[in-house]
Amino acid sequence: MRNRTRGLLRGFGCVAAVMALLVLHIPAGEAAGFKKEYRLQVNVGPSFYWGMGATKFAELVAEKTDGRIHVKPYFGSALLQGAQLNAAQMVARGVIDCAFESTINISPVIGEANIFHLPFFINSFENLDKLKAGQTGAAVFGAMERVGLKPLAWGENGFRQVTNSKRPIETPDDLKGLRIRVVGNPLFMETFRQMGADPVNMNWGDAQTAFQQGVVEGQENPVGVLIPVQIWQYHQYVTMWNYLVDPLIIYWNKRQWEDFPADIQKAILSAAEEAGRFEIALSRSGLDGDISQNMLKNEFNFNMEVPEPVQFMGSKKMTVTFLSDTQVAAFAEATAPVFNKWAQALGADLMDKAKADMAP
Repeated sequence: MRNRTRGLLRGFGCVAAVMALLVLHIPAGEAAGFKKEYRLQVNVGPSFYWGMGATKFAELVAEKTDGRIHVKPYFGSALLQGAQLNAAQMVARGVIDCAFESTINISPVIGEANIFHLPFFINSFENLDKLKAGQTGAAVFGAMERVGLKPLAWGENGFRQVTNSKRPIETPDDLKGLRIRVVGNPLFMETFRQMGADPVNMNWGDAQTAFQQGVVEGQENPVGVLIPVQIWQYHQYVTMWNYLVDPLIIYWNKRQWEDFPADIQKAILSAAEEAGRFEIALSRSGLDGDISQNMLKNEFNFNMEVPEPVQFMGSKKMTVTFLSDTQVAAFAEATAPVFNKWAQALGADLMDKAKADMAP
């Protein structure tokens, strides 16, 4: 009997040893009940500033959670098969875990995000920062929470500029008759139509072909997009008019977020805020004096490949036009009917918050 007992004990000991070894070989995240991979929706490719910010976010999450949480960016809207306007719905439903996404792309679900897209309303980094940090940003984040999204931090695609192959754009009349590729948001379409242009929505691959064939003569995008796509291959003229801006937001599925323990939430939030600062500095580098360049060097030990994007476009034989305040006012007047229509749709409360945020 004693021999049998000793045998059983030895057997249990072996099982316990095997179990211990198996536990040792389970990754920390899986052992804690975390997913092996959290999928991050990103609209652009990894070489864009936006994509570089997403990569930084994934790296920082792994670092700050001690490898317990792994975020994998899926670039080029791969998780959405290119249907980038569906990002917010997919994250809210939990089909996708998280996103580093544009306010343009969430605006079909979060109408409040269109506050950033009113033509000739914000105009400067100072005003943009006031909106994000103030009542306006809180209203946008609150709207996201109500539909099942957990906003974590701001990023930035930048103020959108217009380029074309025909002529410098200095007055609203200069846009008349130009076929301009724009994003699918109806606010964008109406803004260009109001100025006499012929706006068309198409994906970037089709747009490049249309530029080459001369079927489409212009487009609008931030500098952080114009440089990577080498816009000078198609267009000779760029107008720096800051007509509207495209902030980015890092956000997570709210239910999943609430299931994370507090230390994981704190670590991911810290990673999002740091990645957001990095990405914003990339997008503003060379456009805000030396502020962003110094931040990249001192805080992130990072040097820009193209530190002066405006000069760089000029070196590519592009004619770069900056508008005076009087010229900007003429564009604002020309697009006032669109502004007023969409301001009414956004509501007096949100508009009052935005104006109060931007007040001197």
